[in-house]
Amino acid sequence: MPELPEAETIVQGLAGPVTGQEIQGARILKADVIQGGASAFRNGVLGRSIRQVSRRGKNIVLTLDDTHRLVVNLGMSGRLLHRSHQDPSPPPTHPAVIMELGHGETLVYHDVRRFGRLHLMDAPTYGDWSAGLGPEPLGPRFTAPRLAADLARSVSPIRSWLLDQRRVVGVGNIYANEALHGARIHPQVPASRIPSSAVPALHRSIRKVLRDAIRARGTTLRDYRTAQGDQGSYGTQLRVYGREGEPCHRCREPIQRIVFGNRSAFLCPGCQPPPEE
Repeated sequence: MPELPEAETIVQGLAGPVTGQEIQGARILKADVIQGGASAFRNGVLGRSIRQVSRRGKNIVLTLDDTHRLVVNLGMSGRLLHRSHQDPSPPPTHPAVIMELGHGETLVYHDVRRFGRLHLMDAPTYGDWSAGLGPEPLGPRFTAPRLAADLARSVSPIRSWLLDQRRVVGVGNIYANEALHGARIHPQVPASRIPSSAVPALHRSIRKVLRDAIRARGTTLRDYRTAQGDQGSYGTQLRVYGREGEPCHRCREPIQRIVFGNRSAFLCPGCQPPPEE
């Protein structure tokens, strides 16, 4: 599932081409990806200009000129692609929504599995929704002291804690595993049992992994593409995720995969000792 770096990369790729553009048409080919109904969506976006492209966690947010927000969650396999009139690349194979802009340009929501959602929200609804999410891990509210205080109140395994979007927004399984390896913390350690002396390292590791992944334009394992249809390159920098049996780059111990919370976790047993009983 695309996480914060992938959403941020798409935002950066869309901001220039679509900001200020009017949505002149909306073809809804797969109505099940529209939250709130296809007719309301179509009527709400037609004739509106895109004032800003931003992000909230893993979600891409298009702010329209009437202050409505079009929130796009990519689900497992969604893509949000900007296509020019003379784009030489093959057209998307599974388009679900096509928004027609000026000069023959389009903004295409493509989704093979159709687990993603497009939700048009008015300003109050968006405010309530956003308020229910945790702080942005690259933003000023996400500090090491706040992280320490929040961790101290939870007995959830730290990997599960990081995946909870109410705790911190935008971190998914790939970057949670990578950040924990960087901080030398086992994924199953209860959040409240992480020593306060280790929290600054975890805070730094989360932010470093996310920033590095943004610079690499995200991680493409299978479906993710940038707004221009390109793959992200952070996969070559992964330290533990998806590397079961391969040597740790730091200590050469074989990477292990464990399963808890119905999700795989990857770790180095040499760098990330298990929690004490």
